[in-house]
Amino acid sequence: MRLNGRVFEAVVASGERRPRCDLYHSALTVRLEEGAYAIEMGPERRGAWAGNGMVAGGAVGSALLRRWRIFRYEVRCERDGVIPDLVEAVGGPLRLTADAVIARRLLDLVARVPTPVWGRDELGTGEMWNSNSLTSWVIARSGLPVEEVRPPAGGRAPGWHAGLVVAARDAAPPDPLSPPAAPAAP
Repeated sequence: MRLNGRVFEAVVASGERRPRCDLYHSALTVRLEEGAYAIEMGPERRGAWAGNGMVAGGAVGSALLRRWRIFRYEVRCERDGVIPDLVEAVGGPLRLTADAVIARRLLDLVARVPTPVWGRDELGTGEMWNSNSLTSWVIARSGLPVEEVRPPAGGRAPGWHAGLVVAARDAAPPDPLSPPAAPAAP
């Protein structure tokens, strides 16, 4: 994964004519009275771990490849779950709120996150969808101050902007000038 990230960043930085940055992957931990929940996106698991905390999922790379497990991701919201690479976190955790109502709202939103193809820009945001998109979407939709969350200096979190764009679209009121939706067929 690290090698793929370095190659990806080298190609993107070269194309954008800028220095390479460190790349960051985001995840969330929500702590409530009944326990802590780990929220992240990762490869679809199998065996004893399959289904534990999975609330949504999608294809990786292309919807045509979805039939093979290796080309599927899952969104997990797992009580007492573990974020495997948490020990490698740079800069430590960032506490966003102590408000249990907002924390529960955030948990409720996880299962409603969009699930476009990972690594693609199917939603027209100008950036690929990935784990950073999940994190920024959930934070923004929960009402937390997402503008305060930034990667460490010298780094970037590809996909973060995609989550913010989609969250803003989801939160936007309907356009009063647009025609009403057609009624559903019985």
